[in-house]
Amino acid sequence: MRKLSVVLGVSLLAASISWADSQVKTGTIVSQTSVSCGEKKSKKSSTDVLCQQYTVHTDTVEYQIRQQKPGDMDIIPPNTPIEYTINKNKMKFKANGKKYEFLIVGSLAMPAAPTTK
Repeated sequence: MRKLSVVLGVSLLAASISWADSQVKTGTIVSQTSVSCGEKKSKKSSTDVLCQQYTVHTDTVEYQIRQQKPGDMDIIPPNTPIEYTINKNKMKFKANGKKYEFLIVGSLAMPAAPTTK
């Protein structure tokens, strides 16, 4: 009986953590850069392949996200508001009515807003 209650408690805790992560949150894309994400090799030479990397600001975290595969993808302009969810190391979001999925390659805690007395 005791084992069952421990397993049930752990299951509820895991479910609440995954549910909290899947909630839709808001942020803003603040910058865009092109970064090298591999090479395209041919018999005579190799060429760098570029991927789009964005900085996304939220209330508490600054994320660095990168497209998963190089290819034809829209450039999302800075100051674009987004609604996103995070699942493991991927950020899924909507911007300008389109859905995107990017890899999270870095994150940084945003400084707390100063309190006034």
